[in-house]
Amino acid sequence: MKAIVVTDRAAGTGGMRLVERPDPDTTMLAGLEGASYGDVVVEVHASGYTGDELQWPSTWIDRLGHDRTPSIPGHELAGVVTALSYGTTGLSVGQRVFGLTDWTRDGTLAEYTVVEARNLAPLPGDVDFTTGAGVAMTGLTAWQGLFDHGRLQAGQRVLVHGAAGAVGSMATQLAAQAGAHVIGTGRAAGRGAALDYGAHEFVDLDSDTLEDVGGVDLVFDVIGGDVLKRSADLVRAGGTLVTVTGPPPARPADGLAIDFVVVSDRAQLGEIARRVRDGRLRTNIGAVATLDDAVAALNERAKGKTVIRVRR
Repeated sequence: MKAIVVTDRAAGTGGMRLVERPDPDTTMLAGLEGASYGDVVVEVHASGYTGDELQWPSTWIDRLGHDRTPSIPGHELAGVVTALSYGTTGLSVGQRVFGLTDWTRDGTLAEYTVVEARNLAPLPGDVDFTTGAGVAMTGLTAWQGLFDHGRLQAGQRVLVHGAAGAVGSMATQLAAQAGAHVIGTGRAAGRGAALDYGAHEFVDLDSDTLEDVGGVDLVFDVIGGDVLKRSADLVRAGGTLVTVTGPPPARPADGLAIDFVVVSDRAQLGEIARRVRDGRLRTNIGAVATLDDAVAALNERAKGKTVIRVRR
């Protein structure tokens, strides 16, 4: 099979190469190297890619901490199940699926990948593979940050950093639909998009004063650094600051500061797919490229989510 591999952490996306790798042995899945009870083989039709994943330690090691380079990046996928291992429930061969792979196993920038079945959900036939791959990571991250960790309720004020980005746009839509007052942030060029996604206000981080926002009940952050640090003082007593960028440098007074790593969840994926189908949730896909052109596309770092169409 064709696959994108990386061997040099320091080289970043410049170290990616398109190569030939062995196909997963679908007739002997239970004995497949790296496969285990409850795994499935998925024929990948589309793969998402997160811009900083080559910096994650898990990209370079397996579950036991052993080096696994050259590794295949990408952890967001949509495709078709081609084989099941023992113990697999809830999925069947030939089924359209989408979801996330394990962080410490080879990923989805390949024609086939091995995934734990519990990390996948059925992809409705009227949701295309590109959309499925583009919404899996972004939708789950936004959902879990807002509702699982942020405990967002209707009527609350939520500050969404990077509101026009791939994840921030999902958080903006979901928070607005939940009845929150959404204040989006970003650069001036993102103002129109953030408001279109449902933000009620927008703060230009280059020219506006963040502190003028006043008190909020929840901060959802994908930027980190000084912006995150300054945001802690904006959280009302009992509120929450949620980020995916690492341990927060400051904690809200009488509030919570949470750094989390997204996990795949079949029920949440199902709800996200339903919202995509009925038009309540729009993906923010910035670029789509073929697997043959993936290396060039990932080096360009387009705005929004980059999706690689593995099969046309």
